[in-house]
Amino acid sequence: MNELDRIRSHFQESIRTKETALELLTPSIATAAEMMTQCLVAGGKILSCGNGGSAGDAQHFSSELLNRFERERPGLPALALTTDSSTITSIANDYDYSQVFSKQVRALGHAGDMLLAISTSGNSANVLAAIHAAHDRQMHVVALTGRDGGTMAAALTEGDVEIRVPAQVTARIQETHLLVIHCLCDLIDLHLFGEEG
Repeated sequence: MNELDRIRSHFQESIRTKETALELLTPSIATAAEMMTQCLVAGGKILSCGNGGSAGDAQHFSSELLNRFERERPGLPALALTTDSSTITSIANDYDYSQVFSKQVRALGHAGDMLLAISTSGNSANVLAAIHAAHDRQMHVVALTGRDGGTMAAALTEGDVEIRVPAQVTARIQETHLLVIHCLCDLIDLHLFGEEG
């Protein structure tokens, strides 16, 4: 396969994954956006976490809410737990890397807040620990996963939402996670501020 064909193959696989995900994920995306909107209306905030590319997605989501997405509007309370290197490294050093998000959730999360937990495999130990911490703090969880949902899917409880990308390849899952994040941001803006004039 030459380089141009390889590029076309990536595009085609990404398109196929998104087409498969379209009908499958639409209801859970809508439910998650409604839950997030209700959280924000009630004065709550949305914490987010993930590792590697999923850490980037967590930061992307929080920046779109806190600053702006596609329109001018007030900032919305969102915080990525992936950005404070001093906190992350101190927790990892003093305790264990599996606690880098859960300790932050326990310190910063309150009943009525939400956690956006992102893992392409659904098996990230520190994201799973954050889900348990969120439940301890009476927070609902939206989980972005892929493959078979992993241990995170099994940890979700009533009132949580899983958005599981129907793919096995990490790159395809991450590409779809980004689209899901943009859908969530768009719907939150729509619910809070209505259609743009």
